[in-house]
Amino acid sequence: MLTRALLVLMLLGGLLALPVMASAEEPKLLALGLADHEVTETEFAEGKALPMPKFNTPGIAYALVANVKKGDVVEITFNNDKGPLHSNSVTFDEDRSKVLLQAGKRGVPAGGWPPEWTYLAAVKVTRDGKTLIEEKSPPTVFE
Repeated sequence: MLTRALLVLMLLGGLLALPVMASAEEPKLLALGLADHEVTETEFAEGKALPMPKFNTPGIAYALVANVKKGDVVEITFNNDKGPLHSNSVTFDEDRSKVLLQAGKRGVPAGGWPPEWTYLAAVKVTRDGKTLIEEKSPPTVFE
């Protein structure tokens, strides 16, 4: 009788774990935003607040994505309120536990970033032609 009870518990526990295991395979957005420099995964691991771009600094959009699978396409775009300014897209040829993708301008545009524009980062993750993640950071003005 105890053996049957243990078997039932193991089966139920295994069935309950299936949705959790399946969801672990889906990509997950860990971070999305703008910074005044190219960021590193170390900065995220340390939990540092990233400085926002200003009118006279570089402007970089970043996205940190987990659970990327072979064939997934991750695209990051640095936008103003008129549309995309810079973008970067990668199709992955192997599974990756985490990827950091960035797009933007390492230098400062002549005259600085126009103060009348708002800026944001946008990320899109697709798998087999299906959009799995599509997010935008809050729009911001560069001071």
